[in-house]
Amino acid sequence: MLRTLKKCIPHVILLAYLLVILFPFLFVLFSSVKKNNLEIALNPFGIPKEFVFDNYIEAWVNAKISTYFFNSMYIAIFASVVTILLGSMFAFAVTRMRQGKWNGILFSLVLVGMLIPNNALMLPIYTIVRKLGILNTHWALIIPYIANAIPFTVIILAAFMRILPREIEEAAVMDGLNAPGIFAKIIVPLTVPAMVTVFIVNFLGNWNEFLLANYFLSNDELRTLPVGMVQFRDQYQMNYAQMSAGIVYSVLPVVIIYAFLQEKIIEGLTAGSVKG
Repeated sequence: MLRTLKKCIPHVILLAYLLVILFPFLFVLFSSVKKNNLEIALNPFGIPKEFVFDNYIEAWVNAKISTYFFNSMYIAIFASVVTILLGSMFAFAVTRMRQGKWNGILFSLVLVGMLIPNNALMLPIYTIVRKLGILNTHWALIIPYIANAIPFTVIILAAFMRILPREIEEAAVMDGLNAPGIFAKIIVPLTVPAMVTVFIVNFLGNWNEFLLANYFLSNDELRTLPVGMVQFRDQYQMNYAQMSAGIVYSVLPVVIIYAFLQEKIIEGLTAGSVKG
């Protein structure tokens, strides 16, 4: 009996923790399908008596959530994909190609990028973006997003590539593959779990980024979802049901990505933990 109780305690604690984490989201989810503010006030934590899905339509069309949503989506995906492409090539160069001392020097320079706080780079990034003439365009976000994520991407992918056996490359060379062929046909397929993990981390960072998007974009049609949600809150602050619907839209891509890629994420996080 005592042994069974000891086994149940961790599960009870984890279940309680899960409820604490999910409770705010469930509150927002239920509020998004309630009729009005009065129903939310009278029954803030309960299931609605009548599901009103018009809140999602109103938020999507009238509040321009659709515009902000697709702006954030393509910027986050494009920047994440380009970051993985550049970061994987750099990681391959410093881990699998023999460049002597240059490998260590280049990798150390990448590590320096992890030591500088992002807020400290706000003014230099603004100056560069303004001089390039891309201020108030999506490139003003895409280029800084890529540059900011490359150090983390290189570190994770380089750690993964180091554990790959070199016998695979030697066999590929015997088959006549050169460095680009080895990278594209051998290294990239083996590194997919780590790439998926890095993609998720970079996508979430780009999707939720607010500071650069708020200061670098002044055109309303170009704004991303985090900035648009602030305006949505100011404009629809008396309609909590539509506000909740807008929040659900902002969370939905993250939930979908985790639902379909959770196995790859776990593989990427645990890769390299056991050698052999």
